[in-house]
Amino acid sequence: MSNNHKHDDRLSKKEYEERLEPLQLALNQMARWLQHTGKRVLILFEGRDTAGKTGVINAISACLNPRQYQIVALPKPSEDESTQWYFQRYVPHLPAGGHVSLFDRSWYNRAGVEKVMGYCSDEQYQRFLKQTPVFEKLLVDDGILLFKYWLTVDQTEQERRFAERRDDPFKRWKLSPIDLMARQKYEEYGKARDAMLEATHTKHAPWTLVDFNDQRLGRLTLIRHLLDQLPDYAVPDQWIDFAPLPGKLAKENFKGPLKPIPPALS
Repeated sequence: MSNNHKHDDRLSKKEYEERLEPLQLALNQMARWLQHTGKRVLILFEGRDTAGKTGVINAISACLNPRQYQIVALPKPSEDESTQWYFQRYVPHLPAGGHVSLFDRSWYNRAGVEKVMGYCSDEQYQRFLKQTPVFEKLLVDDGILLFKYWLTVDQTEQERRFAERRDDPFKRWKLSPIDLMARQKYEEYGKARDAMLEATHTKHAPWTLVDFNDQRLGRLTLIRHLLDQLPDYAVPDQWIDFAPLPGKLAKENFKGPLKPIPPALS
């Protein structure tokens, strides 16, 4: 795949869909491999507001068996959760055998929004930076295949997407008061990101940065990278033979008072 797309020469929807289809077929093969081997995949998606985390998660999950994956997007901690060990509320969402967990933000909230917005103390922040490599080493040592992606976006593009969310009634729900405050803290978030990467980019759990100024190209790049990092995930697909059913095929028939409601366009 060519990487020479400029930000003002974005991938067209048609080209994107053509390139996405074989990647989604490969993701489907990956899912069969997970089911066959019992392996566990954990993917963390981090980045600035509007970077495109939800879009790439949807592109990945769209071709998977919904019983085989979970999307984890936790709200702010409850009063009880705020008194727990920081990582405790994330542990129940780790993948079981044959499953994928897709984290739309993760425990790295502490190194980003909590640090920048002052929602945690410096002691809590420093403890997080020390404990995270240890916590992730435990996950990897237990056999979890862990992938950490940071989606990069320039401030000019971020501002364009903020405005798009404001103007689109179907996207306006994505704008929160914290998002609006984050517009003023682009540099602060960059410094927090750099400190986070320095402390938590390890051999056993490395970070991968993906340019998401062009979201379509970013999704393709991330998915291709993810597939390339997995072991050989090819599992022969068993052909399912549908022999013709005997007799005339039946129609839905309701003998009681209940009937399907009228079509919406009638």
